[in-house]
Amino acid sequence: MRSDARRAPSARATARERAVLRGAQPPLGRFLPGLLWGVLSAGAAVSLLAVSGWLIVSASIVDSLVPLSIAVVGVRFFAVSRAVTRYLERLSGHDAALRQLAVTRADMVRRLIPLSPAGLGRTDRGRVLSALVDDVENLQNLPLRVLQPLAVAAVVAICAVGFIAFVSPPAALTLAACLIVAAGAAIGLGWILGSRAETRVSLRRAELSAALVDYFGSLDVLIAYGAEFAARERVQDADAALRASVTRASLAQAVAAGVVSTMAGAASVWALAAASPGLSTGVIDGPWLAVAVLVPMVVFEIFGAAPVAAASWRSVRASARRVVDVLPERMPDELRGDEGVDAGGVEGSIRLRNVHATWPGGAEGLRGVDLDLQPGERVLVSGPSGAGKSTLAAALVGFLRVEGEYSVGGMDAATLSGPSLRAVVGLCEQSPQLFDEDIRQNLLFARDTATDDELLAVLDRVGLADWVRDRGGLDARVGDRGALVSGGQAQRIALARVLLRGFPVLVLDEPTAGVDPAASDALLRDLLEAVGEQSVLLISHVAPPAGTVDRVVRIEAGRTI
Repeated sequence: MRSDARRAPSARATARERAVLRGAQPPLGRFLPGLLWGVLSAGAAVSLLAVSGWLIVSASIVDSLVPLSIAVVGVRFFAVSRAVTRYLERLSGHDAALRQLAVTRADMVRRLIPLSPAGLGRTDRGRVLSALVDDVENLQNLPLRVLQPLAVAAVVAICAVGFIAFVSPPAALTLAACLIVAAGAAIGLGWILGSRAETRVSLRRAELSAALVDYFGSLDVLIAYGAEFAARERVQDADAALRASVTRASLAQAVAAGVVSTMAGAASVWALAAASPGLSTGVIDGPWLAVAVLVPMVVFEIFGAAPVAAASWRSVRASARRVVDVLPERMPDELRGDEGVDAGGVEGSIRLRNVHATWPGGAEGLRGVDLDLQPGERVLVSGPSGAGKSTLAAALVGFLRVEGEYSVGGMDAATLSGPSLRAVVGLCEQSPQLFDEDIRQNLLFARDTATDDELLAVLDRVGLADWVRDRGGLDARVGDRGALVSGGQAQRIALARVLLRGFPVLVLDEPTAGVDPAASDALLRDLLEAVGEQSVLLISHVAPPAGTVDRVVRIEAGRTI
């Protein structure tokens, strides 16, 4: 029983890895054109060398080139077709892989959305970033560097052996034997010498990414507490470990490639030894002997992709395993999924009755909350730190599962899909996420069709139009996570973004956090005036200016009082 219990997680993980790999493989309709062009390109390369060898030897033993005119045309045809089909192979193959890569990454983000922010609190940001960027990107090598090259090499090898069999059966047998030995070396030697290093490359890359994110993201704190040197050493150690793994993996791949190259030479020499006796018996003539000797060279040139494909396969599997590790096998019961119906035109009203909500692995955050928010109404939710105000915000936008009655515009929120619920209830967090882009791009995330005039108009509503003009316009950058703007300006940019989106209900969670107390009232007044007729739920432990809210609801210990 214990043995089965230990094996079961491994079996589930393997099944999930296969699911990730299947998701990285383009559909057959998109993958097949690149494969066909690859086979034609490789076939043109083999034909070019075969016809060229036959033509050169034939031209040396005849007086007139007129009988060889067809071969001359063939050389030109195969030379041009090789280049054209090679381009079409790259174009079709990369188009299919990159399209599928976008689908894979979007699917991963979609599966992570229900975990944010409630389910990612203890997650290593660098680990998630590495999986989302590096490991998912590495999955494109499955069609490009594993399946397509191996399939092309296999088809060309089989066809070449069959073709040589018509010219010289002994030479065909030598070519087949050398190809089998080369395949075994490419797979076996690569696995023996480099499998552990190749599977560790993505892990070491993730460790380096995590160390860099921690270092640069907390540099000011590290310097202030004298821990910058230790953090820098962690980055250097992670970099050294990554370079060691890459070096060992490259060495293993080079050894396998060297064996394949050696077998290429052996195949030509062996083919010459096997076919040349046929010259004396008339079984084969000089031009066709040249073909039997030269074709193995170009076949092995194409077959040289096998060691790279084997190494890429091990790397892709390691990346798939890391993606599986980041994506939870089962969502915590406390989190709300994105399933449900899609609905539009929902009114901006909220009704909560005896609502309970809990953070994953934590204590109950809401223990019985009653709240009403009518269309166009502004309600302040106040209470001490830890009372459950941020838990309420996470529950309203559908990050946490709630028990009790929660309706939006008269519809049961539990029946709405996550995206539909968040299209009605928008959240402006106390630490707004700004991207290391210009102001324009930070606003266009909300509505990518907005014009510059619309962006300036919404910035004017939040009191930032003059400030933006003084900084040079919408092209001014805000820095990583808003490093180049103040806390109040970051809140105003975030509010401009949600106004541009047009949520019927807007939840402002501690908008004055990190803002100078002297500027708190002015910021709150500007924010509440900017929202216009939208319903607003202001969560704050700071009392807003008089006359800016309609009602006050107080929460203590997870309950409304």
